[in-house]
Amino acid sequence: MTDEQKRKLEQLLWNIADTLRGKMHADEFRDYILGFIFYKYLSEKMYLYANKILAEDGIDYLKIDENSNEGEEYLTAIQEEAVLQLGYFLRPSELFGEVALRGRANATDDGEDGDHAEGASKFILGDLARILTNIERSTMGTESEDDFASLFEDLDLSSTKLGRSEADKNKLITKILFELNKIDFELDKIDSDVLGDAYEYLIGKFAAGAGKKAGEFYTPQSVSTILAKIVTTGKSKLKSVYDPTCGSGSLLLRVSKEVKIVSAYYGQEMNRTTYNLARMNMILHDVHYRNFDLRQEDTLERPQHLEQRFEAVVANPPFSAKWSASKLFESDDRFSQYGKLAPSSKADFAFVQHMLYQLDDNGQMAVVLPHGVLFRGAAEGHIRRFLIEDRNWLDAVIGLPANIFYGTSIPTCILVFKKCRENPDDILFVDASAHFEKQKNQNHLRPQDIARIVDTYRDRSVVEKFSHRASIDKIKENDFNLNIPRYVDTFEEEEPVDLTEVVRELKAIEKGMAKTDDAIRTFCKELGIGAPV
Repeated sequence: MTDEQKRKLEQLLWNIADTLRGKMHADEFRDYILGFIFYKYLSEKMYLYANKILAEDGIDYLKIDENSNEGEEYLTAIQEEAVLQLGYFLRPSELFGEVALRGRANATDDGEDGDHAEGASKFILGDLARILTNIERSTMGTESEDDFASLFEDLDLSSTKLGRSEADKNKLITKILFELNKIDFELDKIDSDVLGDAYEYLIGKFAAGAGKKAGEFYTPQSVSTILAKIVTTGKSKLKSVYDPTCGSGSLLLRVSKEVKIVSAYYGQEMNRTTYNLARMNMILHDVHYRNFDLRQEDTLERPQHLEQRFEAVVANPPFSAKWSASKLFESDDRFSQYGKLAPSSKADFAFVQHMLYQLDDNGQMAVVLPHGVLFRGAAEGHIRRFLIEDRNWLDAVIGLPANIFYGTSIPTCILVFKKCRENPDDILFVDASAHFEKQKNQNHLRPQDIARIVDTYRDRSVVEKFSHRASIDKIKENDFNLNIPRYVDTFEEEEPVDLTEVVRELKAIEKGMAKTDDAIRTFCKELGIGAPV
C-alpha cells in the first residue's frame, strides 16, 4: 500500500468514525467497519469471478435478470463453481455496491462529506441482514462451511447503539456503505494487495487506540517481522506455519511475506470476535479456504491441532496469563516430560511447552514473552533448565525495548527454539533494548533496528555491547538464569575525572564567592544593618 493510499484510507476511516464516535467504543465500531470491508471484498471477488465465467457469453454479472428462468440457470451454474472455488456465493443484487446504491437511491447530497438529507435513505437493513446470512448459508454442507460459519455475528444491525429508531440505524449504515464504496480495492490487478494491506493497516490503527485490549488481537508489525524473518531463515517455502494464540492472524500472514509459498496456515484463538477477524483477514489476503485451519478454543485447555507438527511456529501469547495448571496436565504429553507444570498465575512456559510439542524436528519457533521467563525460579526455573540441559532446544534470546507493545510498557524478549540446532554448544544473546525510535505514546523499532537483530541472529555474530554467544557451560554456571545483562555487557565506562581540573574550578568558585561576600558586607554597612556571617 502506498503512502497516498494509506492517507486516503485513514481519511476514509475517520469519515466513518465520525458517524460512530460517541455512539460506541472504538473496538465496537471496529467490528462494523472491518466487517463491512470484508463484505465489500467478498462482493468484488464474486463479481470478478462471475464475469470470468461469463466472459465467453459476453454477459456482465450485474446485467443478469434474477427473476427470469434464463437468469436463474446462469446463477445456479455460477453458484456451483463459486462455492467450489471461492467458498461462498452472492447474487448480483446482493453485491456490496448494489446495496450501497440502493440505500442512496433517493438521497440528495448536501455536502462534500457525503451526508444526505434527513429521511432520504432507502431502507436496506433488512436486505443487508438477509444477505450476510445468505453468505453463510451458501457454504453449508461444503468444505468451506467452518471457515464462514457465524462470520458476521459481530455485525449486529439491530443494536440500539446504531440509533434509537430503525430509520436512524438505516441512515447510519447507509452512510458507512456509501463511504466504503468510494474506495477502489483494485482486486482485478494481479499484483495488488490493496485490500489485504488496508485491512492490516486498519487493524493496526484500531489497535493503537484500543489500550490494553489491543494485545488480544494485534502484534506490532515490527515485532511480527522479526519473528517471521527468524522462522523462515534459510527457507523459500514452508509446508506449514502455526500460531497457537493467533489473534487477528496478522502474525501468520507476516510469515507468508518472507517466503514464496506457505502451503498451510494453522491457528487457534480463544476470543470469538478476534477469531472472526482472523478468518476474515485470511480470506482478504487471498488465502484459499482449503489452505487455512483456524479454530476457536482455549489453546492450553482444549488444543485443536495436537496430532500435527509444524515447520514454523510463531506466537505472541498473552503475557503472564493465568491458566488452570490442573494436575491432569501432569500426564499430558505436552507437559509430562518436564516434571513440573508452569505456575497457574503465569502460563508463559505452558505456551512454550505446548508450542515445542507441535514443532517439527526440522522446524523453527519464535515466541514473544515477558522478561520474567528469563530468570524467575521455582517451576519456571526447572522448566528452563530442562529445555537447556536436557533438550538443548533454546537457540537464541533477544531482548526488545520497553514500551513497544500496545497496552503494556514492560520490556519483552523473543525466545528462539530449534530441535535440531546447528550450534548446540552455545546460545546467542542479543540486547536490542536500547535500539529504537521514541515516539509520542510508545517506542518503535525502525527498519535498521529490525535488520540488525535479524542479521545478528542469522550470522550468529558477536557484536560488542549488542550480542554474545554464551557457552552452555557458562549458562550452567549462572544456574540457567538467562537474564541478558549476564551475557551481553552494555556497561558504558564514565570518562575519568580530572581531579586537578576539579580543584582548579573549586578554587575559582571560592574566589568568586569571596568577592560576592565582600560586596554584600559593603551593601549591609551602607544600609546600617548587620552583615550575614
